[in-house]
Amino acid sequence: MTTSREREIITVADPAALAKAAAERLIARIAENDGRVAVCLTGGSSPKVLYELLATPEYRPNIPWDRVHWFIGDERLVPRKDKLHNMSMARQAFLDRCAPAANVHPIPTDTADIKDPDKSAALYENELMAFYGAEQLDPARPLFDLVLMGVGPDGHTASLFPGYPAIEQTARWVVGVPKANVEPFVPRVTLTLPPLASCREMLFEISDHSKRAILTRLFAGENLPANRARSLGETVWLIDQAALPEGFRG
Repeated sequence: MTTSREREIITVADPAALAKAAAERLIARIAENDGRVAVCLTGGSSPKVLYELLATPEYRPNIPWDRVHWFIGDERLVPRKDKLHNMSMARQAFLDRCAPAANVHPIPTDTADIKDPDKSAALYENELMAFYGAEQLDPARPLFDLVLMGVGPDGHTASLFPGYPAIEQTARWVVGVPKANVEPFVPRVTLTLPPLASCREMLFEISDHSKRAILTRLFAGENLPANRARSLGETVWLIDQAALPEGFRG
């Protein structure tokens, strides 16, 4: 796989255009792989529009659902029926209607033996390694075809928060986060930077004027998790006009 650490910034008009552009990139990545495909999803409001779009008659026929596997980059340690549960949001938006149940790989959060995020993290790490077929990542063989990402108000991405030990982790694929840096302040489970980077494309979706302040800091080069998350392949930031800092020149 060709290595590129530079990110490409693509601006679009609004959230609808953002979701459409993300859907087209996702479908294009899937089309490049005629074997088993792996996509890592994210939570938040921006990807929800994308997920709902994937289930529409315009996009649903373009995805070979039987050979695409869906993972999640981070999860809140809450019951699956809780509105804060990231994978449940994706299930309701499109997975339950479109994807075979065996192809959906949630982070375990509400079984009887899950009492802390570290236990959940260990189980998901084992599942990822079993899917990949190895315990060490090979730069020439990416874990994911596409990783979807977002940016939090403090510059976090997935549940990798500024100043937290998880951002420096290189040995583990998945770790527990006892307390989040932003609301909701619940325990999390997150993939670390190495498995997130092991992808053909890392695609950020950034929308809404509330992201202007953090994008200003990120574009200035501040050492925040969202700036450290880069694919070994392509890294693309899709940003709508409302989120762009004033005076931005791409």
